[in-house]
Amino acid sequence: MTDIEPFIRALRGPILVTGASGFVGANLFRMIARQRNDVFAVVQREKNWRLQDVREQQVLAADLNDENAVKNLLDGVQPQTVFDCVAYGAYSFEKDASLIYETNFLATTRLVGMLANRPLAAFVHAGSSSEYGSNSAGPRETDVCKPNSDYAVSKVAASDYLSYMGKHGQFPCVNLRLYSAYGPLEDTSRLMPNLVREMLAKRLPPLVDPETSRDFIYIDDVCHAFILAAAKMNPSLFGESLNIGSGQKTTIGQLVETARAIFAVTATPVYNNMEARAWDLQDWYSNSEKADLLLGWRAETSLETGLRKMAGWIDTLSQEEMSNSTKRATLDKRRSVSAIIACYKDAEAIPIMHRRLTDVFQRLKIEYEIIFVNDSSPDDSAEVILQISRQDKNVLGISHSRNFGSQMAFRSGMELSTKQAVVLLDGDLQDPPELIEEFYSKWEEGYDVVYGRRIRREMPWAWGLLYKAFYRVFAAFSYVKIPLDAGDFSLIDQRVAGWLLRSPERDLFMRGLRAYVGFRQTGVDYVRPERLFGRSTNNLLKNIDWAKKGIFSFSNVPMSMLTATGVILFALSILAVIIVACARILFPDAAPRGITTLLISVLFFGSLNLLAIGLVGEYVAKIMTEVKERPRLIRSALIRNGKLTKL
Repeated sequence: MTDIEPFIRALRGPILVTGASGFVGANLFRMIARQRNDVFAVVQREKNWRLQDVREQQVLAADLNDENAVKNLLDGVQPQTVFDCVAYGAYSFEKDASLIYETNFLATTRLVGMLANRPLAAFVHAGSSSEYGSNSAGPRETDVCKPNSDYAVSKVAASDYLSYMGKHGQFPCVNLRLYSAYGPLEDTSRLMPNLVREMLAKRLPPLVDPETSRDFIYIDDVCHAFILAAAKMNPSLFGESLNIGSGQKTTIGQLVETARAIFAVTATPVYNNMEARAWDLQDWYSNSEKADLLLGWRAETSLETGLRKMAGWIDTLSQEEMSNSTKRATLDKRRSVSAIIACYKDAEAIPIMHRRLTDVFQRLKIEYEIIFVNDSSPDDSAEVILQISRQDKNVLGISHSRNFGSQMAFRSGMELSTKQAVVLLDGDLQDPPELIEEFYSKWEEGYDVVYGRRIRREMPWAWGLLYKAFYRVFAAFSYVKIPLDAGDFSLIDQRVAGWLLRSPERDLFMRGLRAYVGFRQTGVDYVRPERLFGRSTNNLLKNIDWAKKGIFSFSNVPMSMLTATGVILFALSILAVIIVACARILFPDAAPRGITTLLISVLFFGSLNLLAIGLVGEYVAKIMTEVKERPRLIRSALIRNGKLTKL
């Protein structure tokens, strides 16, 4: 058995393991962490059950689909070795094609592009045997890839990119094409843990065609391959792809008979009572000679030994722990939602908002998270969020270093959200959470954006009239089609939210930007109630500022009107000069005289000039805000599981 400890100690640190909440990433991180303190698990938002006992200091939250988050991660850690285990699309319920390519290809190119300009010892990427597609019967790395799914295409694209970077850019990288890895920390809904669990209970699970074959490889062997690839990185490895499998063709029938012998199960297997995945093939096994040649690696754990180790792990799990991954897999078959609540002086409303949101999501039976963004509220909002997060692991709290406004609060939550859609709500309960059920229904119908349309407001009629007037003036002035009476309250699909986050402006007007990015949108009517607690933080001046923000962000009409007015007044001035000159020549006694006319003219044109300068100044001020490139927002702390982490 290979002694892997010297190779772990030889790795250049600090070490990053991305996708560490996944099966491969979690096992790899844990294997290295047993020997090293300078290894960090990178997760999208928070550590899951696989990392539950890992120290908080070793878990870093970063969405690798967010360029700013990646930059902050690399600047903070300055890694020398990176194990990239991020993937999406390997499970049958992960069907979002755009997210598959974004996660498996674009995120990889983004990460490698940033690392290429930094000192780095090794980058080891988790590829997939799916890259071979229909050419799946013992292919060599030089054989042609014939991808047969979006997931396979995305993985081929990533391996080709790494080949280019390694061979032509001298980037120290290698791509490991993993076969059917199994072992501890695997989702218990998957074939191997499900088979072992049922065998321990002297039962058999549903099975596919017995002649379907796989290349089963124990997770420890996979982790050894990652570590050896990093420790032995040299120019001859740069850009290479290596098959990581046992090299053994094992049919489902052979697997079942082996397991029956190990666990003394007498029940007769019933095959073909489970549907195969769309991309499954009859023969799917590896030729791993190249990994042996270049790394000195080969699989050392037999199938029998692996199954026994798997049984030992399953025996240690409680019933609740065993159901964790199965429950998650079931939930993920439905769409998931992140609720983002902008909170300012809303401490009393936060517990009610949490309860109502939880009730809505539980009725929908979907996976969810609730993100409270404390925008430097002067009340005890942060403490209220902290208390709620102790009771509910679905709650994430974000605290800002100062008040950046509700628009940046929404952006802050969107940057850390992990679900398939976001719902934006104000924290004062004027956006009724129960409407999310209608939003969700419209989303399932195929709409990418579903916004709340305020048909009436429970407020003094004068204020209601002013709000309606603003939306109509804004819609008339804007160069994009703006829905009337639609505020920030909306459900936004993940791919639309991605485009919103790519928009670089700092003076953000979310509802205008939401209309600008397009996609399929619809509205849901509702009556907006009065604020439940306290008094509104809006006033006439703030509402005027909102109107200016919207108009100057999405309209050139004020400048066009100034140009048109200038042309018209210039023409009228020329005409007036001609008329006065003619009158003085032809009718000297009747021509206009005196200073009054002159004063009125000077006052009129002077006021017009001041107005023009003011309007131009508004646009210049927005330009200055953008070109300074100050941070859009600054987070001071994150709140998870009743713990506050200062940033």
